[in-house]
Amino acid sequence: MSNSDIMIGEIVGTALLILLGGGVCAAVTLKKSKAQGTGWLAITFGWGFAVLTGAYVAAGVSGAHLNPAVTLGLAVEGSTPWSQVPLYIASELVGAMLGAFLVWIAYYGQFRAHMADLANQPEAVEAAGDAKAGPVLGIFSTGPEVRSAPLNLATEIIGTFVLVIAILTQGLNDDGNGLGPLGVLITALVVVGIGLSLGGPTGYAINPARDLGPRIVHALLPLKGKGASDWGYAWVPVAGPVVGGVLAALLYNVAFA
Repeated sequence: MSNSDIMIGEIVGTALLILLGGGVCAAVTLKKSKAQGTGWLAITFGWGFAVLTGAYVAAGVSGAHLNPAVTLGLAVEGSTPWSQVPLYIASELVGAMLGAFLVWIAYYGQFRAHMADLANQPEAVEAAGDAKAGPVLGIFSTGPEVRSAPLNLATEIIGTFVLVIAILTQGLNDDGNGLGPLGVLITALVVVGIGLSLGGPTGYAINPARDLGPRIVHALLPLKGKGASDWGYAWVPVAGPVVGGVLAALLYNVAFA
């Protein structure tokens, strides 16, 4: 697998993942969206289909990691050379930022309408966001319902552990470096399951690039009234998935390999 394959597959696949995943969050959240208020089920299935699309597109090119926690898990397990890990992670972060930017473009009119409405209702702004998290940050990145770093970290570790151990045990493609065709579907369904079962406390980042890339885009966007990007919490959806992915690989090597 060449460096260009890794870059193209991971950037495009992760961009599609974030475009569709962030897109469903925007659809459910923003005013003037036909899907506004459709709720958690729409979000969890939307993210599952986002994984399905991104991984299907990238599987034959880069192996469809689309997630630094998956890349690190595959490196610890031995399928991905450590020399390729920095390129995978950098490409995933770039793809996540691109996907988040495309969400903003696709929903530009809804963002403007939503923020204009909030500006006319100070009480709505207070309910939608605070000094730590802006009123539309949830479209881009995750945040806890109960803010406790140890508990939030544990939730992200557990959720990512489930994802990575499922990927490792369902088998790798012929190149031994990513998802095969059936693995794409299985992984998408696992992501839906994680969202339904474990997503409530933190919004289930389970992917450092999925959270950090869009959070950076939120911080940079010229969106009036967007509020804070909550950098004080940003380390949790990075560190938790990294730990969860490594632990899953270590268990796999001991118990399954």
